[in-house]
Amino acid sequence: MKVQVCIIGGGPSGLMLSQLLHLQGIETIVLEKYSREHVLSRIRAGVLEHGFAKLMREAQCGERMDREGEIHDGFEIAHDGVLDRVDLHKYSGGNSVLVYGQTELTRDLYEARDKLGGKVVHNAEDVTPYDINTDKPYVTYRSGEETIRVDCEYVIGADGFHGVSRKSIPKDVLREYEKVYPFGWLGVLSRTKPVNPELIYVKHERGFALCSLRSQVLSRYYIQVPLTDKVEDWSDDAFWAELKRRLPESVAARLMTGPSIEKSIAPLRSFVAEPMRYGRLFLAGDAAHIVPPTGARGLNSAASDIYYLYHAFVAHYKKGDDSGLDGYSQKALARIWKAQRFSWWMTMMLHRFPDRNPYEDKLQSTELAYVFSSEAAMRVLAENYVGLPF
Repeated sequence: MKVQVCIIGGGPSGLMLSQLLHLQGIETIVLEKYSREHVLSRIRAGVLEHGFAKLMREAQCGERMDREGEIHDGFEIAHDGVLDRVDLHKYSGGNSVLVYGQTELTRDLYEARDKLGGKVVHNAEDVTPYDINTDKPYVTYRSGEETIRVDCEYVIGADGFHGVSRKSIPKDVLREYEKVYPFGWLGVLSRTKPVNPELIYVKHERGFALCSLRSQVLSRYYIQVPLTDKVEDWSDDAFWAELKRRLPESVAARLMTGPSIEKSIAPLRSFVAEPMRYGRLFLAGDAAHIVPPTGARGLNSAASDIYYLYHAFVAHYKKGDDSGLDGYSQKALARIWKAQRFSWWMTMMLHRFPDRNPYEDKLQSTELAYVFSSEAAMRVLAENYVGLPF
C-alpha cells in the first residue's frame, strides 16, 4: 500500500488532518490502535476556541457543531463564596468559545471520513514507523496474523502521549520538559441539567472544582482530589456532597444531582517534547504536548498543530514550497509554550497545593484579586482563553 501521508492515531487530530488533506486531493491513511467504539467512548474536553471551530467548518464537519454547540461569551470564577464573571466577548475583541463535547466532534469527523471514503484502519496493532530520517519512510502494522506495510512520503504521529511516534525519535535528539502536579481531577458525567449556563471555575480551601456541561441535559463536574485517591473511593453521593461544599451557597442550592454515567480520575501534568519534527516524522497533539485541563488548551493546542501541518502540506504538494514543513516545529512550539504558560498559570491560581505555605497562599489570593481589579489582566485572560491566533 502506498499513500502520500500516513497518520498514526485516529483521534480528533489525526482524523481532522486526514479530512482536510483529502479535501485538497492529498492521499492519506489513518492507523488507529483501538476500535472506533473505544475511541468514541473516551470522555474528553468540550471547550473549543473560535479558531478550532473555524477549522472544523473548513473540514466540512461543522454543521452539527454549529447546530448543537453552546456559544459561551464568558465564564465565572467562584472564590471566597462569591462569583466573578470573565467577559470573554468584551475583553477579547468580540470572540467567544464553543462548548461541544470531544466525543461528538470525533463522531462528526468519523462520519465525514466515511462519506468521502477515507482510509481509516482500526485495531491496527504493533504500528511501527521505519526510515523516518530518509526520503522513503514506511509504516508497518499488524492485522490479525498479517503484517501490512504502508509506503509513504511523510508520517504524522498523532497517537497520544503513550504512542510509538515520539519514541521513534532518537533520545539524543529529543528533549522533554515535564511538570507533574500533586493532584488529579475526579470527573463525573451525569444526565442532569447544568447548574449554570456558563462554566464555573471554583477556588476553595478544600480544593478546586469545575462545573461544566456538554449540553442542556448533560453535565460534567470535577473536583480536585489527591493522586492517591481511586474512583472506587468515591460513591456518587460522596462526590455530590463534596462538590456542594466547594460551591457558593447560591450555586449549591440549585445543583441537580443524579447517577453518574461516567466517572474517572485524571492526573494533571504539563509536558512538551522538542523538536516536533524528525526527518519525515511530524508530531501533533498529545504525542508532543500535554497541558492541565484548567485552561481548556489541550484539544485546542492540537488543532493549531493540525492547522500548521495542513497548510504546510498544501503548500508542499500544490506549490512545491517546503517552508511550512521546514518551519513547522518552531512555529508550533512557539504557540504551544504560550498555551503551556496559560494552563500552568490557571492551574497555579485556582488549585489548593498541599505543600504551599501561608505566604504562597496569600500570593495566590492576591493574583486572583488582581485579575478582577485590572482590565489589562482581564484582557490577557480572555484573549488566551478564546485562543491566540494560529
